[in-house]
Amino acid sequence: MCWIKFVQKVLELREEGIPLNQIAVLFRASYLSFDLEIELAKANIPFVKFGGFKFIETAHIKDIIAHLRVILNPNDVISWHRILLLLDGVGPRTAQKVIEDITSGKLNIKTNPKFWLDFKGYPESVARLFKLLYTIYPDDISVQQKTEIILRYYEPIMRDKYDDYEKRKKDLEIFENIASRYDSLEEFLTDLAIEPPNESISEIVPPGTDDEFLVLSTIHSAKGLEWNTVFIIHALDGIFPSSHSAKNDDEMEEERRLMYVACTRAKEHLFICYPVGIYDSRTGFILTKPSRFIANLPDGLVEYWVIDEE
Repeated sequence: MCWIKFVQKVLELREEGIPLNQIAVLFRASYLSFDLEIELAKANIPFVKFGGFKFIETAHIKDIIAHLRVILNPNDVISWHRILLLLDGVGPRTAQKVIEDITSGKLNIKTNPKFWLDFKGYPESVARLFKLLYTIYPDDISVQQKTEIILRYYEPIMRDKYDDYEKRKKDLEIFENIASRYDSLEEFLTDLAIEPPNESISEIVPPGTDDEFLVLSTIHSAKGLEWNTVFIIHALDGIFPSSHSAKNDDEMEEERRLMYVACTRAKEHLFICYPVGIYDSRTGFILTKPSRFIANLPDGLVEYWVIDEE
């Protein structure tokens, strides 16, 4: 989806007098809003999210970002501490020893890994980490290539660390997709670091508040609530309804009820959005059809818009 144009539409609605807290973006699953969160932060549009953590607040995404940060700034002690403690055989003492060797200049990610022959006192996992960083440190390695190599290295770590590995793996695919849009690692990390002025993801903003936050929410978390304007995103067959639900009539009916819930959250304006094509790694298919729940709406009931990527 063209999220820049999407953000522009939100700003237009705000200029027309609709407060941000009367605009909601609804989605079938939490990960579907990750791209949008980055664009909202870049545009300095404050938002709250319900029904899942914000993208950059998840532990596995923080792990990936920490690897990239030490490439950009090899003296980033906080990021070093995070990625070292992920390794087998590395506890706080060993991590501190490695960090001291880095800050003193004894170790350097720009040094050929053969250098590690002199450091047999460290666990092999530390040597592998430095070999990884040495490989992707050069400027001629693109942001996407750096990210792809880190993800391949990190996946076995994540598989051992998290019981919900398969669910988190989807987030890594989205992260790689976002990274592919950047030519500058510094610009990429700067955009990821931008935070809207709100830390709460657990409570709905109470009525009457003077603060305005755009609402991002899973459809399940939006039940019983209403907004002036509602956007439903990723209304694509295979995502909403999910490809899995097509195998079971009861699950398909539940998906249909969810679409009804989402649509009836809007008091005045309802926008149902979907990309013209997106690759689904779980099925191996490119999804191109709008949700079957909106595919046969009567002419005259809806107004169709096509958003150009340019």
